[in-house]
Amino acid sequence: MTAGEPEKAITPAVDPRWEWRAWGGLDNTGDTLAPLRAGEVHTSDETYVLSLHGDASVKVRDGLLDVKTLQHVDGTGLQQWVPVLKAAFPVDADVLTTMFTALGAPHSEPTRARYTREQLEREIIVPRDDLLLVAVHKVRRRSTLGGCMVEITDLTVDGTTTTSVAAESTDPRLVRETVGRLGLADRRNTSVPRGLKSVLRWGPARAAVIDVGTNSVKLHPAEARGGVLHALGDRVVVTRLGEGMTETGELSPSAMSRTADVVAEMVDEAREAGPADIVCVGTAALRQAPNRDAFVDDVFARTGVTVEVISGREEARLAYLAAVSALPPTDQRLLVFDSGGGSSQFTFGTRSRPEEQFSLDVGAVRVTERYGLAGVVSRATVDEALAGIADDLAPLGDHQQPDAVVAIGGTSTNLAAVRHGLADYDPEVVQGTVLDLAEVDRQIERYRQLDAEGRRGIDGLQPARAEVILGGACIVRTILTLTGQRAATVSDRGLRHGVLAERFGPQEASSIDAK
Repeated sequence: MTAGEPEKAITPAVDPRWEWRAWGGLDNTGDTLAPLRAGEVHTSDETYVLSLHGDASVKVRDGLLDVKTLQHVDGTGLQQWVPVLKAAFPVDADVLTTMFTALGAPHSEPTRARYTREQLEREIIVPRDDLLLVAVHKVRRRSTLGGCMVEITDLTVDGTTTTSVAAESTDPRLVRETVGRLGLADRRNTSVPRGLKSVLRWGPARAAVIDVGTNSVKLHPAEARGGVLHALGDRVVVTRLGEGMTETGELSPSAMSRTADVVAEMVDEAREAGPADIVCVGTAALRQAPNRDAFVDDVFARTGVTVEVISGREEARLAYLAAVSALPPTDQRLLVFDSGGGSSQFTFGTRSRPEEQFSLDVGAVRVTERYGLAGVVSRATVDEALAGIADDLAPLGDHQQPDAVVAIGGTSTNLAAVRHGLADYDPEVVQGTVLDLAEVDRQIERYRQLDAEGRRGIDGLQPARAEVILGGACIVRTILTLTGQRAATVSDRGLRHGVLAERFGPQEASSIDAK
């Protein structure tokens, strides 16, 4: 190698490692983490390149350009990161291509054969609005817990110091066990690039939430203007991800394929106008299916978006916050329920504070398959279903009777739309609709006498819900009975609205167009 010639970029010979990292809010883990803080201290000054297009780890440390990419994500949120290259400066065009590809950022032909670090930063990165250079000072303490590497890192960025805790191993089972021992199992897994964006409040102006449910997939995009999120509408596609799970206990290949296709379409739609920060959450079917990893990994491979499988408790909390935000002020004790395709979420509380949340595996798809409610059925079959649902929802009877019930989710909004005979869905009409027992009973009787094709002709009923609407209506009816209520107020705000508000900030209520 002649003088001045760059060292050849290399792909580090390191086994891919599975990682879980939590940021901030670690005060309640003091007893667990205290012994780990005694590990050997390592300090470093690093410069990260953040991108609006993705979350690859691109940084300069010890004079080397270091690139790692996320290769796999499993159903628990565990991430497998793979080293792509380490290159000394000056770097050539091939290295730049690798870096930009990892960042997901477009790039033009370089004007130099090789770039020093200063030239790369000054001429290529700094002039761009979609990339950001971030200087990070790290103080790391590494130790081992049960054979798993644990790293506690204090990161100082732009004058702000925050702490992250990471567990890493080539064995994903060991990482999951260690995360549990650290008391971090209920925390989101957040990579360093994603965490730095959060600390700096830097990201795209557009955001979107994709809610992957047992029966349908929902897209809720928004755009930040003046510090407030303005929703850009909703799209709902029924994919029946949980179809057949009652019999097999697993997600079928066909259900996973068609649902992944829709998620990929929605990701493309969210990104159509430019970079977008996309959060994708999965609920009951993905919580319950032992083969969910295949679906999560497929979606990630096709879109670069991670499906976060959230707990029933978290689902209930977020849906509750979204639902009560649209209610008028009240001191009443409330029950908010969301009856989905594979489960139902329940939250008791007041408008200002949720008090108790839980989830039961009772959903419209499961009930439909168990009792054969997709077509014409006898009154006796409906009564059998109602009795079975009452048994499954028995824990509701152990709670203090609420003053009022708020119903959210596709079943309830469809019942409201049918009540109004809406040929075209109107969220302003659905919002606040009161469904009393007489109306629910009227619709149950109507649905049981029609096959799926006949139900599709009903104004207000989303055609793709024709098979499962009777099962869903029976669940709503049973919830009202068990809670001693004669009616429920429908809210068309749901999980996706709660996720959007919590992750990206407040929404302008009048701009929300949801269904």
